[in-house]
Amino acid sequence: MDHSPLRLKKQQERRLGAGHCWVYSNEVDAAATPLKGFEPGQPVDIISHQGKWLGSGYVNPHSLICARLVSRDRAHPLSGSLLVHRLKIALGLRQRLYPRPFYRLVFGESDGLPGLVVDRYGEVAVVQVTTAGMERMKGEIVQALEKVIRPRTVLFRNDTPVRETEGLERYVEMRGEPLGEWLEVEENSLSFRVPASEGQKTGWFFDQAGNRARLAPYVRGRRVLEVCSYVGAWGVTAATHGARVLSLDVSAPALRAVELNAQRNGVGDAVSTLRGDAFDALRELRAAGERYDVLMVDPPAFIKRRKDLKQGTLAYRRLNQLALQLLEREGVLITSSCSHHMSRDALLDVLQQAARHTGRQLQLLEQGHQAADHPVHPAIPETAYLKTFFLRVLPAF
Repeated sequence: MDHSPLRLKKQQERRLGAGHCWVYSNEVDAAATPLKGFEPGQPVDIISHQGKWLGSGYVNPHSLICARLVSRDRAHPLSGSLLVHRLKIALGLRQRLYPRPFYRLVFGESDGLPGLVVDRYGEVAVVQVTTAGMERMKGEIVQALEKVIRPRTVLFRNDTPVRETEGLERYVEMRGEPLGEWLEVEENSLSFRVPASEGQKTGWFFDQAGNRARLAPYVRGRRVLEVCSYVGAWGVTAATHGARVLSLDVSAPALRAVELNAQRNGVGDAVSTLRGDAFDALRELRAAGERYDVLMVDPPAFIKRRKDLKQGTLAYRRLNQLALQLLEREGVLITSSCSHHMSRDALLDVLQQAARHTGRQLQLLEQGHQAADHPVHPAIPETAYLKTFFLRVLPAF
């Protein structure tokens, strides 16, 4: 496959040299290699202003991140064989860490495959393609998966809004044996069902598995409120450790899945559900005089773009402030952010502000992050996104 050159401006190769793989449109020498001359997803050789070959990848002239470097080896550009090679390397890590095939198999840039996410549910591979360059490789992706893990079904969940920034259509597509309504997933010795085609993102949030494994001492015998429950991963886990749980979510189908998952794990009587907007429902619970020993808050990303930072930061503060007002004395708040634009220190500062505003004092007990099947690339800060804090909440002193 022929690769056209994509030349960078002077001194714009430093990020790539440090290990990152993104090229922004304002870093391209548009006089030498006009972006309008490329097609979305077209293979390119990325070269410095002085003509030094930096790597090969693909381009999208319509995206702010206009190119992604995939290979630093001239002999091995993006191809079906490179996909197989990278998948085998990714699989080696997961097989070393996980006794059963339920995990994120490919985490984009961190596994050397920018624009590609693959989650594994036993014999089912759920794939999300977010770039034009990877969309061109869709057939090769299926072939590589068949060679490396031999899935019974490959489900493309290409219905994420981020595809629109690449000029790509949104769709759901299935290859292989037909799927039913549910996907089966195992986590920490528990069994769950998640919606196959209608659920959030790729169905299950594997990134929180390690944090959920630490729940037991905090929730045993306690009254627990799970906020933004989705299908009840946190709440059902808490209930299996002896908690009495109320799961709150705005989605009726998600709450039906909570009830199903509670029954599957023998805790149907310990889990109840409440449908409503998180902010409104928390206010209503407070007005009704409800109080809980533990609140688990795992909202969607409030800050998806840098320009959302101010508004999103306010949303995190408001949500956690409402949560704090529902906690008993010496209660525990387990709260998360999956917004990579919000740093760990910034989130902790927001939580401290919320606590002071409600006359509370925080003790940070544990800090969690994304599970090892979402490895962080040290040169790509965007791959480190999940923050989870376990906090004891006391009267101010």
